Amino acid sequence: MTNVSQAALHPAADPSARIEVLLVGMNGDLRGKMIPLGAEEKVWKNTVRLPASTQSLDIWGDDNDDITRISLTLGDPDGILFADRKSLTTLPWGPTGSKQVLATMHTLDGDPHFICPRAILANVLKRFEERGLTPVMATELEFYVVEPDFRETGKPMPPKALVMDGEVEGFQLYDMRATAAMEDFLTTVRRYCDDMGLPADATTAEFGPGQFEVNLLHKADAMAAADDCIYLKRVVDFAARRHGLKATCMAKPYGDQAGSGLHVHASIIDKDGRNILDAKGGDPVKLKSITAGMLKTMQDAQLIFAPFANSYRRFQPGSFAPDKVDWGFGNRGTAIRIPDKDGPAARVEHRVAGADANPHLLLAAILGGILLGLDENLDPGPVTTPDSAPENPDMLTHDFLTAVDRFRNSSFIADVFGAEYQRIYGDTKRKEAITYLRTVSSFDYQTYLPRI
Repeated sequence: MTNVSQAALHPAADPSARIEVLLVGMNGDLRGKMIPLGAEEKVWKNTVRLPASTQSLDIWGDDNDDITRISLTLGDPDGILFADRKSLTTLPWGPTGSKQVLATMHTLDGDPHFICPRAILANVLKRFEERGLTPVMATELEFYVVEPDFRETGKPMPPKALVMDGEVEGFQLYDMRATAAMEDFLTTVRRYCDDMGLPADATTAEFGPGQFEVNLLHKADAMAAADDCIYLKRVVDFAARRHGLKATCMAKPYGDQAGSGLHVHASIIDKDGRNILDAKGGDPVKLKSITAGMLKTMQDAQLIFAPFANSYRRFQPGSFAPDKVDWGFGNRGTAIRIPDKDGPAARVEHRVAGADANPHLLLAAILGGILLGLDENLDPGPVTTPDSAPENPDMLTHDFLTAVDRFRNSSFIADVFGAEYQRIYGDTKRKEAITYLRTVSSFDYQTYLPRI
């Protein structure tokens, strides 16, 4: 987190004020405990506990002990929540004086737990530290705002503020009328971000009706960058609730509208603060090599970038969601884009992930690919330009189960995430993929039943 003032963290507290201790789950969900401020000391003494299986729950909230063997098979043991003071911030939608903090799950022996996404990212960051390097990262989050009656209607609808005479009133990319129509909501988002110290920068209207993007400024602390992103998801959720709306990071809520992405920018600095990716006007050798590392591992890690069945509806030819394993200079149609190759801003932009990705696992996967490119001299292959593209490029899959199988069989994934996490995550997602395949949709009934 960016610095939050002591005055913001210690105002005159409401008697019902609390501190929320939060764990990042497998699916990027936040679970935890509410502790009265009067008992806050226990948070910093690392005495708050939750079952370790809390971080293995699937999208329906089931622990799948028959698959994971981390719950009742072991007696559903507790883990200890080690709160990270750097992530301590205000809880602007709670009673005055309330706070929130992210925690890393530890075993009862005091070791970081393999099931915790923050611990996984921390392990990857240690590898950079051992090389005397620091990743500098920033995220750009897209999301939709919809009316809250989607459970009753069976489908999402744009906010009424954007609708006139039953039609969305022509709002689209960068249209300032869209931001004006949603000004109350967006003002609350900005206020919450300011209160929490989140480094929110530009806010724009995106392609879809009720779709927006908030950019977070870069940080030379990848854990904090991931924390900021997951806090931002929480901000838009609670801001939408305040205005009687629903915010969703679902990758593809509308079949005929743009999907929502989570783009990641990354550069690498050395001990002297120099950007090692700076090509200084010449051939961007290191930029190309880390690009190659991310491309080489992209298919194996696609399940991290696209963790749900709905995620694969976003990968459509001719859209801004990439479907090829390719790269380019300033090319927003490629999976890896190099916005700048010279100077302190030399960096890569990873454009594959959907907004539904878990930020901590996402950054771990991206950084794992970058490490490969730092340790080896790799060639990313021909560059994609508006006038030319490589013949027969490798493709990202449009199939959830294929992504699951690639993930489960990958030595790269085992190295970055640990073999046990690979097993639990992969097997849990395989169950979700099989459930999806077994579900006959209304499309099937409407299209095939009357004709076959």
